[in-house]
Amino acid sequence: MSDLKIAKEILEKDNLTLAIVKDGECFFKSKERGIKPLYIALMNHEEKLYGASAADKIVGKGAALLYVRGKIENLFAKVISKSSLEVLENENIYIEKEKLVPYIKNRDQTGMCPIETMAEEDGNIDSLLIRIESFLKNNNLI
Repeated sequence: MSDLKIAKEILEKDNLTLAIVKDGECFFKSKERGIKPLYIALMNHEEKLYGASAADKIVGKGAALLYVRGKIENLFAKVISKSSLEVLENENIYIEKEKLVPYIKNRDQTGMCPIETMAEEDGNIDSLLIRIESFLKNNNLI
């Protein structure tokens, strides 16, 4: 069974927001919302992400850039934004998706997700990582 298929099955079976698999082993999974799980995975497992497959509930441009930084090979997204799809396709990351949306909405559905907004303003991965870390700290998430 492919790593992507395993990741998708784990995401669904365990009702997760993120599952990352490499060589048949799920080495990271989370039920937490937002960018935090992927940020933590990148900070703690960057080397292991190389060539891995991920299944993610929601992928905006910020998440797409983190996946590019981690050099994942395959991605399944339940929901993905148009700009994140473009980023991933430009990096030749294989993508399967359920739903394509113009952008990822914030939690109260009144506008764009703050991380998606950050990524649209500045597509530089290094500066985006600093801004995401600050966002997570300011919101007492890390």
